Amino acid sequence: MELQKKKDKKRLQRKKRIRRKISGTAILPRMTVYRSLNHFYVQLIDDQAGCTLLGLSTITKECKGDFSKAGTIDAARKLGELLAERALKININKVVFDRNGFLYHGRVKAIADGARAKGLQF
Repeated sequence: MELQKKKDKKRLQRKKRIRRKISGTAILPRMTVYRSLNHFYVQLIDDQAGCTLLGLSTITKECKGDFSKAGTIDAARKLGELLAERALKININKVVFDRNGFLYHGRVKAIADGARAKGLQF
């Protein structure tokens, strides 16, 4: 249990360090990613207005049926692609990527690659 607390503390330190440097606007929103053991959550956030412009996860109705297992790299890539498609519909084509303290590899990288593949720039 102590090892998990140590890992969480390190992630939160990385998160603070990242958030000091980046913020989102209506024109250039912040794309934040959270991953749990079984699901992913992605949001486009306008920090100046304090609102979420777009939010998706692997447990929403439109995404839930697409995945056999929601915690896989393939599910992460599809979620990134779906987010990019929705963002382009509301005229958002550039974002600032916030990995939320998670290391940039595996499932977090797959979300970013999926969003880039469908035309989102960051």
